[in-house]
Amino acid sequence: MKTKTLKKNKVNVITLGCSKNIYDSEVLMAQLKANQFDVEHESMEDDASIVIINTCGFIDNAKQESIDTIIRYAEAKKDGLVDKVYVTGCLSERYKDDLEKEIPEVDAFFGTRDLPRLLKTLKADYKHELVGERLLTTPSHYAYFKIAEGCDRPCTFCAIPIMRGKHLSTPIEDLITQAKSLAAKGVKELMLIAQDLTYYGLDIYKKRALADLLLQLSDVEGIEWIRLHYAFPSGFPMEVLDVMREKKNICNYLDMPLQHGSTRMLQAMKRGTTREKTEQLIADIREKVPGIALRTTLIAGYPGETEADFQEMYDWVRRSKFDRLGIFTYSHEENTAAYAFEDDVPAEVKKERADAIMDLQAGISYDLNQQKIGKTFKVLFDRVEGDYFIGRTEFDSPDVDNEVLVKKSADNFIRLGDFAYVEITSADHYDLYGELVEGV
Repeated sequence: MKTKTLKKNKVNVITLGCSKNIYDSEVLMAQLKANQFDVEHESMEDDASIVIINTCGFIDNAKQESIDTIIRYAEAKKDGLVDKVYVTGCLSERYKDDLEKEIPEVDAFFGTRDLPRLLKTLKADYKHELVGERLLTTPSHYAYFKIAEGCDRPCTFCAIPIMRGKHLSTPIEDLITQAKSLAAKGVKELMLIAQDLTYYGLDIYKKRALADLLLQLSDVEGIEWIRLHYAFPSGFPMEVLDVMREKKNICNYLDMPLQHGSTRMLQAMKRGTTREKTEQLIADIREKVPGIALRTTLIAGYPGETEADFQEMYDWVRRSKFDRLGIFTYSHEENTAAYAFEDDVPAEVKKERADAIMDLQAGISYDLNQQKIGKTFKVLFDRVEGDYFIGRTEFDSPDVDNEVLVKKSADNFIRLGDFAYVEITSADHYDLYGELVEGV
C-alpha cells in the first residue's frame, strides 16, 4: 500500500560491491544531476520514484546480496512504493537474461559499460563534457580514482573479464584534469583503482605507464596523498617504487593481491609466478621502499588445494609478515577456467583455512602495531565515532585497514578532512590509540 508521495524526478542510487562500483555510481549521479534529476545515494527517505541498483557479481556472497537487494525493490515496486527499478553493474552484465526472466518487475537491466543507454532510458542526455565529473559518495576529502577499466589477465578463478571486458586505460591528460577538478573540490587523497594498476598504459602507450602517471599526478596542487590499490605481481613495474620514494605525496603503501603462497596453486590459477618469485618481489619492494606497508588478498580452498598447499601458504604468510591481509574462501564461478574443475574442498574446510590465516595475521598485525607505540604519525581524520576522532596513517586505506583513534577532550578539536600529527600511546590488533602532538 503506497503510504507516501513519491518525488517524480528523484533517483535513489544503491551501490553494492567494490570501490570501482562506487566510482561508477558517482559518475552516474553526476550525469543525472546535470540532467536536472534530484539524485541521492542510498537515501533513507524512501521517497524516490526511481531506484537504480549498481550490482556486484564477484563471488557468491556478493551475488546473493545483489539479488536480495533487487528483489527487495521489486517488491517495493509491486507495493507502489517505487515507480521504476533499474539494475546495472556486474551482476546485470553477467546474468542479464536470467535476471529478466526471474525478476520481471525490474524495468530494465544494463551492463557495466551501458551508462549512455541507461541515461537514454531515463530520457536524459549523456553529457560528454562531464566525463570524469562525479558526485562523491565518500567523505569529501578522499576519492577513489579509476585509471583503467577491464582486465586482460587469464586468472582461472576470476569472472571480472567477463563482467568488465578487456583492459582499457584512461589517457593521462584526462586523469590529470579529473585530479585537478577533485582537488578544487577539497579532495586531498586519491586512491588509484583498476582491475590491475600495473597494466596501465599498455593499450594506449604500448608500455607500462603507471610511473609516468604518478609523476604527473603527484604535481597536482592540493593532492597530499596518492594511494595504490590492486597491483598485479607478475611483471610489476619496479620504476613505480622509484617514484614512490621520490615523491612525498605518494603513500608508502601498496595493495597487491597475491592470491596464494603455494607454487602449485599459483600455477593452477595461471598467475604467471611462483611462491619463490613472489618472495623475491616482496623483498625487492621492501628494499626499494623501506617501511612500505604491503596489503594483500588471498584465496582459501581453490580446487585441488591440499593440506600441504595450505600449509605452504600459512608458512609463507608467517614469514612474509604482511602489514595488511584479507582472505576469501574460493567461489566456484560459471564461465571461468576453474569452473571446469571439481570444487572439491568442502565449505567448512575452506572456512577453517581462511580463519587460520586470519588468526595468524591478527598476531602479526598486533606485533607490528606494538612497534608503533611511542612513534608519531601524520594522520588524516575521516570521522567522529562516540568519544573518538578516527583517522588513518599513510599506511592505511579506508574501510579495510587499521585506524587511529584520538579521544575527544576539551583540549583538542580536530576538523574532519584535516591532517594532524599523533603520537601512538597504545595499540591492539587493528587499531592505534594516540594523542595529538602540537607544533610538529
